[in-house]
Amino acid sequence: MLDACRTLEAVEPLTEAVNEPDERALLRSLLNGDREAAEAMVDRTFRGVYACLFQFCGDADLAADLAQEAYRKAWEALPGFDGRARLSTWLHRIAYTTFLNHRRAAGRWRPLEEAGDLPDPASAPGEALDRNDRAERLRAAVGRLPEPLRATLAARYWAGLSAGEIARAEGVTAVAVRKRLKRAFGMLSRALEEA
Repeated sequence: MLDACRTLEAVEPLTEAVNEPDERALLRSLLNGDREAAEAMVDRTFRGVYACLFQFCGDADLAADLAQEAYRKAWEALPGFDGRARLSTWLHRIAYTTFLNHRRAAGRWRPLEEAGDLPDPASAPGEALDRNDRAERLRAAVGRLPEPLRATLAARYWAGLSAGEIARAEGVTAVAVRKRLKRAFGMLSRALEEA
């Protein structure tokens, strides 16, 4: 359990901090069709969206394709975005839904159990193998979690969203998000101990 928590918490926050007035101004510009605002939005959020998708699928090319599809969907849905959640929270939810839709398409997804991490060229081969093995076991265990727990865990640790942001995006309370995380960690702990 502790190793799983450390692995998840070791992931640096993947979204750039943006203060609320800046985000509202960016959203207004986006809604007015400002191309520079669109580029600024992608610059601020792409790394986090891509990293989250890579964690889900374990394939760099597929993650890039899914990220592109997520941004296309976001652009189409932008007029309906009400601004109650942060823009990055909304984008991560679209990215997650894009991944799930891709995964549901018959024969087009790679099981999470087969996914691996990119090796760190600065580490020794044995360390990289051990880290990849731990990451693969963790990814597989996360993949076996029930959907609400998996989505909450991914949003918190792989997308770097706060409990409040997740609560707004999911339409639940922050307490419910924390309970989901606690339950997910319990299930992960048991799964990893068995492995």
